This record gives sequence, C-alpha cells and structure tokens, in this order.
Amino acid sequence: MTSVIDGLKPEIVWKHFETLTKIPRPSKHEDKILKYLREFARERKLNIREDETGNIVILRPGSGKGKNASTIIIQSHVDMVCEKNRDSNHDFMNDPLKLYIDDGWLKAEGTTLGADNGIGVAAAMALLDLPADTSLPPLECLFTVDEETGLTGAFALNGEILKGRTMLNLDTEDWGEICIGCAGGGDSSINLPIEKMPAPSDYLSFQLSVEGLRGGHSGVDIHEERGNAVVFISSIINNVLNNSKSHLISIEGGDKHNAIPREAFATLYIHPESVSDAQNSVSNRARALKKEFGSVEPNMNVKFTGSDELPEKCLTKQSQTDLVGLLRTLPHGVLKYSHDVEGLVETSNNLASVQISENKVTIVCSTRSSISEALESQRERIKIMSRAFDATVEQEEAYPGWAPNINSPILETTTKIYTDLLGKDPHICAIHAGLECGVIGEKVEGMDMVSFGPTIKGPHSPDERVEINSVDKFWHLLLKILRELAKK
Repeated sequence: MTSVIDGLKPEIVWKHFETLTKIPRPSKHEDKILKYLREFARERKLNIREDETGNIVILRPGSGKGKNASTIIIQSHVDMVCEKNRDSNHDFMNDPLKLYIDDGWLKAEGTTLGADNGIGVAAAMALLDLPADTSLPPLECLFTVDEETGLTGAFALNGEILKGRTMLNLDTEDWGEICIGCAGGGDSSINLPIEKMPAPSDYLSFQLSVEGLRGGHSGVDIHEERGNAVVFISSIINNVLNNSKSHLISIEGGDKHNAIPREAFATLYIHPESVSDAQNSVSNRARALKKEFGSVEPNMNVKFTGSDELPEKCLTKQSQTDLVGLLRTLPHGVLKYSHDVEGLVETSNNLASVQISENKVTIVCSTRSSISEALESQRERIKIMSRAFDATVEQEEAYPGWAPNINSPILETTTKIYTDLLGKDPHICAIHAGLECGVIGEKVEGMDMVSFGPTIKGPHSPDERVEINSVDKFWHLLLKILRELAKK
C-alpha cells in the first residue's frame, strides 16, 4: 500500500514521522508514544534513562571518528497540540492523522499535524537508527513530555539523567534561523463567580458564533495581530446587551492556553420585540470587525441564528455585566516590542479561553515576556483587572526565559556549518515563545545550547504544515554539525 510520504527525502526521518502520526500523543496523554520509544530502544539494544515524570533519554554510543568525543544532547518533546476544525470527527486519543501533500507542504486533514515537535522527535530517532559505523559523537536523545501545556516535563526533569553539556534543541520552526533565546511565560486562571436566574419564558433563543479565524501559536504568531474569537464574541455580546432586551445564557471559546482562539460560541435570549435590534447589533459589530481584520482574517464568519433550545436559567444582569466587562478589559496581543532587538515582541498576552459552568466562569490568559520583571508586572495587572470584577486569580510559577549567549561554542560551530549550507549567514535570533532550553539550562548547570529546525507554519492550529524540502535541509545540517562535533 502506497503512503503519502513515499519518495520524500530524507526517507529515514519521514518514515519515523509517519509512524508518530499514527500514535496518539496529546499533551498529558503520552503513554503510548513513551511505550513505543522504550520498545524502539530495546529493539536496537540502546540503553535508556528515565525520570519519574516520564522524560526518556535514549543513549547511542559514539561511533566512527566520534567514539571518544564529548556527549551531545539531542532534545525534542513528544506531545502535540490537538486542535481540529469544528466539522472534524477526529479522535486524538485513538485515530491516526490523515496526511496529504499540498504544493510542497505536508498537512493533516482538518487537524494539527504534530510536526511541532514530531519532526524533531523523528530526527532524533533517525540518528539512533543510523548505521553503527557512522561518525557520530555519543548521543543522549532526550524526549520530554507535556511541553505544550506549560513545559511540565522540562520543569520536572531530573538533571542527573543527562551527562552531556552541549544541547541541540530541534524545536525551532524557520529554516535559516538559529535560535539562541526565548521568552518566559506564565498562565493566569481567572474564576469569576456568577449568579443565574430563571430564564423568561416569553423570550426567544439565539445562537451566536464566531468561526473561521486563523488562530495560531500565541507566541510566534502574536505579532501578526490575528483575530481572537473570544475577544470578538465578547464585543458582539456587549453590543447586543446594550441595544436590545436580552440575556446571556452561555459562552465558550478557546481551549488551549498557547493557541489563539479560532472559534467562540454563545447562547442569548432575546425579547421578541428586540430581535431586529439584536440582529442589527450583531451585523454592525461583525461589519466593523470585518473592516478592521478582514485582510488578516478573510474567512471570519459571524452567525446569529434562532435555536429551539430553551434553557431554564440565564445570567443575572449583574453577572452578565461583570463577565462581559472583564472579557472586554483583559488585554490580548502585543503589549511591548523590544527596544534592543528590532521587531522582537518583548511582552504579550493571549486571552486564551473562556468556559462557563453553573456558578462560575473560568478565563485563562497566557502571558509571555523575555524580561521576567515585565512578565510579572503584566500578570499583576491581570490580577488587578480581575479583582475589580470580584474574580479570583490562580497563577502558577512562571517558566524562565533563555538568555542569549553570543559567545557560545555550539553557536559558533552551528553558524559556520549553517553558513556553508545556506551560502549566506543564518538569522540568529531569539523568539517570543517558550522553549524548553531555558528550563533545562536551569536544571543542568553549564549547558551550552542552540535551537534550529525545518520550516513549520500554523503550529497549534489545523493549518499546521511543514515544508517538505526544508526537512531534508534540516537533516543534513544536523548531520554535519554532529560530524564536526565528532572530531572534538
């Protein structure tokens, strides 16, 4: 039976990646992929080290000219963001991804692809699978868990399972770049108490939805000022409540702290005499959003349709005022650009999700900054805003950023080889996203690190895709770096 990846180069990497797309690996549910990696190592008679969190290190002895070289860590994370289009029936806990190629890019039908960071995992497995006479230094291939929901595996890493002090992180998503720094970040979980009352029996039920937005990664895509469905729907609800006899029944949108919300939904009760006013309010706000965001969100779709659902309760006037007021107050997007690095987002906030239950609404914000003091300042602002509406806020300890080291020996080696391959200097940068390098660097003293990878677009959304040709280039870069390090 033919496969989508047949004929793609390098075959050894694509073979392992295709296998990964058949193994469910949502964040916090990595048991199946970890079991597979253990069996993979056993079949090849490779030693394993593990910690209590589930992080695995598979060891490959130095070979060829690299038998006596210093140990190199190859690091990637095994979990993936599981996002799908609303019309997709895909079950991320059981179903394999459906792959297809579109104009030089590999994609998955209606879902995230998991190239973030599946390509890195596949490349590490390919290294472990190379012939025994290949010139490679000793390798510690570190596979971490639960990166996407807060770098959990890296935070809980037992540094003693790593002996090397030079690390190649394979989680950067632009061919031609070497990443040497990243932002830190932390979430805020806001709980707003609400009260409900009996819904008026003479009102009509309507469903409001905002769909078709691009979404994307709340770090690397935040500078594009893409639309946020939670922000959009709260502004529309505000307009409806202010201009018609209406009540809010429910609201939900977003489900990943590190993904910009693509969809949001609400149910409203409208007095029969106010239906026209409510429809005009939705149309006017939708038109304004289209005017403001139409070029970046061409597929935005706002729907306001009648429903047969007749819930027994709705929010009290005060509760719906507080909820909409808080959602309209919390920040989303770039908060500050760096004064030192042109074009680098320094601080941002993602209004990531809103979910309603019987007696409270939970809102999640994800804040990032390359400056720890600025990060905590913004999280304190979120607390102040929330408390103004009598909401409580839970904030776990933020994860650290990764400070660039322009004098890094591994950066010098990587830059030289990258330049030879590109025919020009690579772009050396820091990114506005969380990489595990910062956390691992704190766990293992003296770690020298760089991060690189192939080109991946649309991570954390069903638009995720990886440029096929860049994977081949990325693989050759990785091999050349390791062959150079095998001499040392």
